[in-house]
Amino acid sequence: MTRDLIGYGGEWPDLRWPNGARLAVSVVVNLEEGAEQQVGDGDPQSERMGEVLSVVPPGVRDMGQEQIFAYGTRAGLWRMLEALDRHAIPATFLMCGRAVQRAPALAGAVAAAGHEAAVHGWLWRPHADYTSREAEAADLARCAETIGAATGQRPEGFFCRGAESAWTRGLLEEQGFTYTSNAFDDDLPYRDPAHPGLVVVPYALDTNDMKFFHPNGFVRAGEMVEYVSDALDVLLAEAERGRPRLLNIGYHLRIAGRPGRFRAFEGVLERLAALRDRLWLARRAEIARAFAVAVPAGG
Repeated sequence: MTRDLIGYGGEWPDLRWPNGARLAVSVVVNLEEGAEQQVGDGDPQSERMGEVLSVVPPGVRDMGQEQIFAYGTRAGLWRMLEALDRHAIPATFLMCGRAVQRAPALAGAVAAAGHEAAVHGWLWRPHADYTSREAEAADLARCAETIGAATGQRPEGFFCRGAESAWTRGLLEEQGFTYTSNAFDDDLPYRDPAHPGLVVVPYALDTNDMKFFHPNGFVRAGEMVEYVSDALDVLLAEAERGRPRLLNIGYHLRIAGRPGRFRAFEGVLERLAALRDRLWLARRAEIARAFAVAVPAGG
């Protein structure tokens, strides 16, 4: 029984983020397009989740699904980068290695705009499905190398679709990563006792535009803006009572980059910009490093 169901146990560290705020906010944009599984790219199957569930038979090239994904990098990326710049919001881009390999100039444009590049797996797939430590280690290394060559940044962070494998965190430590984000279990970073050199910076799937693709999720763009605003209100109130907090907000180029959903992105950026003096807007690597200083391993 290795699951930790206690966490901080209601006793959080007396932590303020570098600007003095108690609440940090991380805006994440996923760059996955070109790394999803596609028969046309030589993969054994094509990704089924898109604007609709694919109806193309297994093993047959799904050109419609390819195009749904391609919209993200052809159109959505530029709309979202412009909005981030206009509102002066720093973001972390989770980048899949094969996506960067196929379009390095796009990853370079993200880095040139001042955003963090983090590892999102070589393919858009769960790392839990790796069958050997060696294969996963090789993919982590080539992903970091590919992203580094395209962006000029050595990635410090990691998050994969779904779940990590039993080896992932050990490999991340060995390869010099600062943090992992495959965690959905807290409102504050923490340390995994088995891997003390790695900061766990939790992610979130509720304040995430993937819910536009889920039948019980968001339908109109304003619904996500309202939902994120509610989360901000709750966490700001807790922060004012002295409790350190982290809010994660996730987006995808092919989802919120669409005109009909773009308001879900820009509306949240507007709210964050208006609250700038009450919170810390930061890239995930900055959050991990600040936490490591404030809460040393073993402290």
